[in-house]
Amino acid sequence: MCSASFHIAGLLEKMASSDKDFRFMATNDLMMELQKDSIKLDEDSEKKVVKMLLKLLEDKNGEVQNLAVKCLGPLVGKVKEYQVETIVDTLCTNMLSDKEQLRDISSIGLKTVISELPPAATGSTMTANVCKKITAQLTGAIGKQEDISVQLEALDILSDMLSRLGGTLYSFHSSILSCLLPQLTSPRLAVRKRAIVALGHLVLTCSGNIFSELTEHLLAELKKNESTSTTRTYIQCIAGISRQAGHRIGEHLEKIIPLIVQYCNVEDDELREYCFQAFESFVRRCPKEIDPHIPSVMGLCLKYITFDPNYNYDNEEEEERMETENGEDEEQESDDEYSDDDDISWKVRRAAAKCLEAIVSSRHDLLQDFYKTLSPVLISRFKEREENVKADIFSAYIALLKQTLPTQSWRHASDASGKDDVPLTMLQNQVPNIVKALHKQLKEKSIKSRQGCFSLLTELASVLPGCLADHIPALVPGIVFSLADKSSSSNMRIDTLSFLHVLLCNHQPEVFHPHIKSLLPPVVACIGDSFYKITSEALLVTQQLVKVIRPLGKSCTFDAKPYVKDLFPGTLKRLKAADIDQEVKERAISCMGQIIYNLGDHLSTDLQPTLKIFLERLKNEITRLTTVKALTLIASSPLKIDLRPILGDGFPILASFLRKNQRALKLSTLTALDILVKNYSDSLKPAMIESVLMELPALINENDMHVSQVAVTFLTTLAKVYPSCISKISGSILTEILQLVHSPLLQGGALNAIIDFFQALVLTKTAAMGCSELMKQLTAPIYSSGSAGASVTLHKQAYYSVAKCVAALSSACPKEAPGILNQFIQDVKSPKSSSAVKVLAFLSLAEMGRTMNLSAQKELKTVILEAFTSPSEEVKSAASYALGNISVGNLKEYLPFMLKEIGSQPKRQYLLLHSLKEVISSSPADGLKPYVEDIWALLFKHCECTEEGTRNVVAECLGKLTLVNPSELLPRLKKQLSSGSPHARSTVVTAVKFTIADQPQPIDALLKSCIGDFLKTLEDSDLNVRRVALAMFNSAAHNKPSLIRELLNAVLPSLYSETKVRRELIREVEMGPFKHTVDDGLDVRKAAFECMYTLLESCLDRLDIYEYLNHVEDGLKDHYDIRMLTFIMLARLSTLCPNAVLQRLERLIEPLRATCSTKVKAGSVKQEFEKQDELKRSAMRAVAALLTIPEVEKSPAMAEFSSQIRSNPEMASLFESIQKDSASLPTTESMDTS
Repeated sequence: MCSASFHIAGLLEKMASSDKDFRFMATNDLMMELQKDSIKLDEDSEKKVVKMLLKLLEDKNGEVQNLAVKCLGPLVGKVKEYQVETIVDTLCTNMLSDKEQLRDISSIGLKTVISELPPAATGSTMTANVCKKITAQLTGAIGKQEDISVQLEALDILSDMLSRLGGTLYSFHSSILSCLLPQLTSPRLAVRKRAIVALGHLVLTCSGNIFSELTEHLLAELKKNESTSTTRTYIQCIAGISRQAGHRIGEHLEKIIPLIVQYCNVEDDELREYCFQAFESFVRRCPKEIDPHIPSVMGLCLKYITFDPNYNYDNEEEEERMETENGEDEEQESDDEYSDDDDISWKVRRAAAKCLEAIVSSRHDLLQDFYKTLSPVLISRFKEREENVKADIFSAYIALLKQTLPTQSWRHASDASGKDDVPLTMLQNQVPNIVKALHKQLKEKSIKSRQGCFSLLTELASVLPGCLADHIPALVPGIVFSLADKSSSSNMRIDTLSFLHVLLCNHQPEVFHPHIKSLLPPVVACIGDSFYKITSEALLVTQQLVKVIRPLGKSCTFDAKPYVKDLFPGTLKRLKAADIDQEVKERAISCMGQIIYNLGDHLSTDLQPTLKIFLERLKNEITRLTTVKALTLIASSPLKIDLRPILGDGFPILASFLRKNQRALKLSTLTALDILVKNYSDSLKPAMIESVLMELPALINENDMHVSQVAVTFLTTLAKVYPSCISKISGSILTEILQLVHSPLLQGGALNAIIDFFQALVLTKTAAMGCSELMKQLTAPIYSSGSAGASVTLHKQAYYSVAKCVAALSSACPKEAPGILNQFIQDVKSPKSSSAVKVLAFLSLAEMGRTMNLSAQKELKTVILEAFTSPSEEVKSAASYALGNISVGNLKEYLPFMLKEIGSQPKRQYLLLHSLKEVISSSPADGLKPYVEDIWALLFKHCECTEEGTRNVVAECLGKLTLVNPSELLPRLKKQLSSGSPHARSTVVTAVKFTIADQPQPIDALLKSCIGDFLKTLEDSDLNVRRVALAMFNSAAHNKPSLIRELLNAVLPSLYSETKVRRELIREVEMGPFKHTVDDGLDVRKAAFECMYTLLESCLDRLDIYEYLNHVEDGLKDHYDIRMLTFIMLARLSTLCPNAVLQRLERLIEPLRATCSTKVKAGSVKQEFEKQDELKRSAMRAVAALLTIPEVEKSPAMAEFSSQIRSNPEMASLFESIQKDSASLPTTESMDTS
């Protein structure tokens, strides 16, 4: 301890030395000491250090001064409060001194101290006291308008303090306000600007009264309009406030906007610019309140974006007619005549363009209006003469194109509704005007405007693929010019290349053929460029060009041969080079792969040496993955490239890749091997194949289903091409595959791959792998599980997998099939069989019956009906599944029998209905048509059944049956809505839910016209009907948003009313000595919130997000299940519409804070603790999501809450673990794809 004080005492002595170097070094050492966490100063040392540093602030040497200031930061946290106050007092006094240098250094000192003060929430009073001291001094300094630079510094420091510690200065807010307002009329503009910044930080944390006082003052001053210069300042101030705290200014907009509109018409360009800046910030920050004013704001923007009083654009039309060689020089001269330094009208145009961009980005719903009114005006302004303005006009138009891009998500991909087409058609019609306005500019000298043109055209080509097909001749000269122009910057060339890439990808090859001659040389020249980014972009373009020059899929008259000599050498040079950028290496490999794939037959003697290079690249760890992909491409080429020279060395290398840990490499290698075996079977030797086979068993396991699936697919190919090889190693591979079949995780693609493999295996006709042998191995675990000593119990899923494999085997060996069938029927009949064996037998019969006609088996029906009385639930459901599927294979015999049974056997009804559901789901529509009437009548008899399970099955049958003949059956369903019983109504509504699928279907158009009538049941008097109506609405919103988009205005009020807690539905139930409250409305509320969540994903642009947030807010205080849902909604909202959430933060944070700080009663059960814990985690996730919103830290409520989280150990550790989870998510995914 002593040694530290002693060391510091030594330093202080040197700091007083007359030699500046000593002072400098000693101060530097002191800084090092202060930055150590371990340092503790006693009172005396504290005093001395503070005194010394303050003295050094006035040192003659600038460097010593700078270091002394830097020491103040770490010092603040190490000394007692009164010492900090001493520092601050001295600094404030120095701020007012006459020496300029001292003033500057003191103001830097104050900023340093402020940035180091601990946030108020840590509970120390120091910050508050120090701030009060500083504030009092600063407001004084600002008020005395003696020296302008003192004022500026003071305003700067005040802004710093308000932005970091605004909440702490609460008591000073009104005095700060009264000190700042007069500064807005200061004669110096710089003072006004800083005052506006300070006010912007003040409005974030001040109380409502102070905010109103400020806005009232600004409005009053604006109405007075004493001088244009002050009016400008007030409008700037309003814009500044709206940028910082847009959510608060919303309620005052009604009064503000008319005033600003009125000032737009004053002849003062700067004033107009500020007006548009204000509009822009309103549009971005208060979207709801500005809504009624959008038309008038847009009108003003469109008027002033063309506002250029000092320049005459008319002569351009004439110039186009008489274009001479020296046209450009003439324009130059005319430009100079008009050059007018005082002309600032461009600022007005720029502000109007930015404001338009804000409107376009935030109002997706007005797209069609934009294309009618806004798009033509913007296109006509592409000729703007001022570069900065042109850039903003381009970016406004790009924003419009981005809005037009149909939302690319899986939901909309399958849901091609007509809504998105109108703007696209309107855009299509405007493409010629866009190209006409741009193609000249592609050859201008200005790089900035060329880059703007290319980024706009790139966006256009992505939004409307194929739209530029007719305009290629107009664009090619510009592209060539930018690539070949020596004065172009490298970014310019990269932009041009990336546009060319998008263009080539989105258009038909034929349109480029006339231009290949001019396009190819500059691109090839770029491959040789010394800057790696240009090279890599050029290789990407070349790869696309190769596909264009010779598209292999279709017949093409274009002769590619002359261009090979241009393409090949440049790419080869890059492929050979070992000392180049990683990305260039990879793209050179891919590009060369494409050249060999499309043009391999033109390479003659160059082909083999090039393939040898590929072999080298395979051996290199960095390039091996890309090379495997390139080889896969080459091997699949229809030109049948001769790969024999590299197969011998290549195969063992590929085999070794299957052992590597890199998943992507395994997958790509398997695909490559598969293609090689298919296309080059005659060149492979058995030894080569065996080296690969050895590696395969290890790849087949349930830990990675996808790799297993690809491996099994490859095995299937081998079994077809090299049956002899398979028999050698079938043992080890079969054990793995059978283990996979018995795994509960097997389904979908992997299962189908295994079925294909079994069928291929049986067809190889090798003795060891006969059909019966395989059957034995497949079913062994199930037959043995009945015996006492069996330890294997299989998952339900495994029975389905085995049954599917059995059915596949029996269809591959038709001779064995009857024997297999009889075996299963005997198993079912035999009383000795365990229920597991019976389940397997029924499932296998089901799978076989679906494809074979089993009518020859006379006893099947009785056997199945007997099984319906079995004590085991599993056997019952397997039997019902079997009956359904066997009927699919033979409708004529089984369906009438099934319908008769349903009518006569009320006890077995549920199982029989399940069989019927299988029949309706799996049969082709034509086969079912003759029976539709009978089935329909039967189902309607049961739609009022009291048992909900039965009703649900009936509903599913009705829904799927409706799909057979929608035009006739859907109206019948609609008629049933008016029926008396709530049970029948709920069945009908559920049936409609089953008609909505995520793929396009013939019923869609009919559904769209009448879904409104079904949605009226959201207002049904019966609780259960409302619940199923919500489930149906949710299904529509999830799978086919286009069905309900147009109806949302009518439906949302009833949806929102279901989110309210209904007191009359809450009842008390007595359970012995305890009273237990039951809320019957909970399920309906939950369903309503689920619908709200789905709408976020599919119909966000149709929601009034503020109204929506009101209900989310209520949900945050509701029951456990609903709070869990609303936390997820809140997290989603903070990414989808951060601005709206920011406006409501104060109200949203309270329930989150309440959840995070609840304590469970000490004697509660374990479930209660777990529940509460899960709730807290979920709430924390929502908090973490809120914290990702830009500018959220400016909200005082959020700042206070987050510091509360940090200071409470339990909440802090929870929050940290949530952040770790969210941080690890993306990385694990990216690791998988590597």
